[in-house]
Amino acid sequence: MRATQNGSAQLYDVAIIGTGLGGSMLGAILARNGARVLLLDQTEHPKFAIGESTIPNMLVSLRTMAARYDVPELVTLSSFAGCQRIIGPSNGVKNHFGFLVHQEGRQQDPAQVTMYNFTKLIYPTAHFYRQDTDAYLLRVAVGYGCALRQRFRTASVEFDDSGVTITGDSGEEFRSRYVVDASGYRSVIAEKFGLREDPCRYKHHSRSIWNHMIDVPDTDQVFARPTADAPPVPWYEGTIHHLFERGWFWVIPFNNDPSSRNPLCSVGLTLDPRRYPVDHSLTPEQEFWAHARRFPDIARQFAGARPVREWVRTDRLQYSSSRTVGDRWALLSHAAGFIDPLFSRGMSNTCEVVNVLAWRLLRATRDGDFSAERFRAVDRFQQALLTGNDELVNAAFISFEDYRLWSAVFRIWAWGSNAGSFRAHEAFRRWRADGDERHLLELEDAENPELHWSDHEGYRQMFSTMVERCGAYEAGRVTAREAADALHEQLASASYVPRYYGWDDPTLRFINPTSKVMAKTMWWALREAPPDVRRIMLGFGREATKEVLRGRRIF
Repeated sequence: MRATQNGSAQLYDVAIIGTGLGGSMLGAILARNGARVLLLDQTEHPKFAIGESTIPNMLVSLRTMAARYDVPELVTLSSFAGCQRIIGPSNGVKNHFGFLVHQEGRQQDPAQVTMYNFTKLIYPTAHFYRQDTDAYLLRVAVGYGCALRQRFRTASVEFDDSGVTITGDSGEEFRSRYVVDASGYRSVIAEKFGLREDPCRYKHHSRSIWNHMIDVPDTDQVFARPTADAPPVPWYEGTIHHLFERGWFWVIPFNNDPSSRNPLCSVGLTLDPRRYPVDHSLTPEQEFWAHARRFPDIARQFAGARPVREWVRTDRLQYSSSRTVGDRWALLSHAAGFIDPLFSRGMSNTCEVVNVLAWRLLRATRDGDFSAERFRAVDRFQQALLTGNDELVNAAFISFEDYRLWSAVFRIWAWGSNAGSFRAHEAFRRWRADGDERHLLELEDAENPELHWSDHEGYRQMFSTMVERCGAYEAGRVTAREAADALHEQLASASYVPRYYGWDDPTLRFINPTSKVMAKTMWWALREAPPDVRRIMLGFGREATKEVLRGRRIF
């Protein structure tokens, strides 16, 4: 049993296994609000991690938690400028999601690109250099009073009526009232209770190869094109996705802003293993280059780049758990399941789950009720996020075979994500105005928690149609053109899809919300939009306008 300096046994309210982004964030929130928290990790910081691309929805979650739980340090992570100024100049800027579609053996067609630029009313999101951002969060957690034990390999976790005993492989023991497993795929709790589903229930199949590299060519120089085909925001200022049939390469630069002193770039390849099984005759590096060379312009994207770490190659990435909460325990984020890095949902989903788990844990530490029933809503929410992401990514992988179908999937995803950010910010704004927590709780208790825009039935139907049409194309029941036309017709006819933005225009490659576009869209929201869409858009727009007039942005 771990002892304090005076020799008495220390009982913690919550022990958290794993000090990545989610574990340290949760620890900081709990400790800041009076809980006795123990953080355990089998390694020590700084440590390598991927999952580096943030999204606007995540910024809203971070700002909300910073205010809700009085942890202002979380605001640092909610903007690129904050990361650079406070954590260190090692992160990259992310001004967009950019996608280029490729066909094997052919030059990339400039007509087959899509880009979604983030509105300038939001601070630029960041590419997190995770060894620095995660170490920052750990320091915040320790600063608020979390006890920390690194290089502690958990050997067993035993439960009884009064608490949890965590034993290390050295025999050292710790005692807590509750345990959160945030250790990822090799979760000791998942192993103890046999929670991993075999087979995994998710539809999507992918595996991955990745590394950090230096001297990765600037994407805008690789794809230097006339003005008509050039994006309004440079490719290299965002997260770049090179798509091909049943796979994609990522390029996540940390060196894409003058403020950065980090020469590295995160690169990776994700493949459907049913189409591209692992070639064990090749090393991971050789296999990466073998696939890159299938596409002339992808090969140019990585020409001359050099790895700085050992290459990582995985088997199937997807895994699921039959449940994620129990009496005195919870699985957090990647301990519960994983889908795919496409669309950068991982860290955003982690923040959302931390938010819905934290306030329940704080109440439990006060009244002593740590039963599974108390946390049942966390399981429903977390499982739904994984299921929704599975449906989205699976549909996207199917659509990569046909640009017009991909363009429809891209638009349905991007507008739903955008609307979800507006809705979450509107709830945050209302809560700040009147202090009624009901506004925040309604975000959790939505009809469709698996979607960013989780309370809109019309969007739920459009998303379901997207999943069904892509599945019908995969099964050979419809052509790609028929599936794409059905989805584009829905986008054009839906009253809740804003005009002027470009969501309903299949010929528009670059979704670029300039001030003029935003002004026209807000006028549409005022005069033509359904009431629920008007509320979230004008609520966002009113505050954004006030903040811009004050010389500030809202996030």
